[in-house]
Amino acid sequence: MGRAFFCLLRRDITLAMRRRTDVLTTLFFFIIVVSLFPLGVGSEQEILRKLGPGVVWVAALLASMLALERLFAADYEDGTLEQMLLAGQPLSWLVLAKVCAHWLLTGLPLVLIAPLIGMQYYLSETAILVTMLALLVGTPVLSLIGAIGAALTLGLRGGGILLSLLILPLYVPVLIYGSGAVAVELDGVQPFFYLLGAFLVLSLLFAPIASAAALRIALE
Repeated sequence: MGRAFFCLLRRDITLAMRRRTDVLTTLFFFIIVVSLFPLGVGSEQEILRKLGPGVVWVAALLASMLALERLFAADYEDGTLEQMLLAGQPLSWLVLAKVCAHWLLTGLPLVLIAPLIGMQYYLSETAILVTMLALLVGTPVLSLIGAIGAALTLGLRGGGILLSLLILPLYVPVLIYGSGAVAVELDGVQPFFYLLGAFLVLSLLFAPIASAAALRIALE
């Protein structure tokens, strides 16, 4: 199982590196969105400091959604998903490998550039550190929940719009507690991280199973 997991993970990352435009589009979208807000609301430090956490998380949420529609689409079109179903490995385990690849390509870069974004919003060093930790815990949840929506809308016409309608309400708790953790910095931040950690554990347990069930329905 471990060998199959890492083989699929390496395959998805290799294919993504051959289409660097898709990966860079997500990153540039995040940077552009967070950079436009200071131009629209002004350069007053206090206002930007208050808006910063929410803006970063909304931009991260939208950027994560950009690549979700392609999470299973290419494998569905070329028959790879059918081979995965017949491979003898748990489909949920293979789905988790694809979700990990999605996070490494979309979520992890957002965590790494968070300090530059924090400086743009005049966040303190503590707030920047909390932002990075919150994104590190919260963005995998976005990928896991998004995989369920991508599997449910696989092969449907206009699936991108339906995907957004399905998963955006599920993203709201992560958005609230992720931005809330940054807003309070280190004073009482533990409950926010406890909740984000709980969301991550529940997503790891149930999202791959739900996604695998949805993929089986799509392939029937």
